[in-house]
Amino acid sequence: MTTRRTVLQGFAALSALAAAPAAFAGGHGRLGKFKGASNHITTGTAEIADGKVNLLGDFTFDGAPDPKIALGKDGYDPKTLMGLLKSNKGASSYTIPAGINPDDYNEVWVWCEKFNVPLGVAKLN
Repeated sequence: MTTRRTVLQGFAALSALAAAPAAFAGGHGRLGKFKGASNHITTGTAEIADGKVNLLGDFTFDGAPDPKIALGKDGYDPKTLMGLLKSNKGASSYTIPAGINPDDYNEVWVWCEKFNVPLGVAKLN
């Protein structure tokens, strides 16, 4: 028997799905989990979709000077730098530079340009 409570619970579940970010509602991009590098703690999920690199809401980074977002193919590629990390925690988005085909890359990097060292990498699936 369908009750008013059952109907309301169904609406609440549908509303929660509609409000979820695309990556958590079935996704449409390639995803990867970060691992820290150079004694830094970098965790969370990176996504490449629609010409952007998205760091999802679970992203965290312990901090360092000059952290930037870039792509790599089995190693960091400096021509893919997308600018400074916007936040050490939570979601942010970075536009992939013109002329860069994201399908050619299998990693998202947090890179310290000042000291030329990796701070974290997410291998994409």
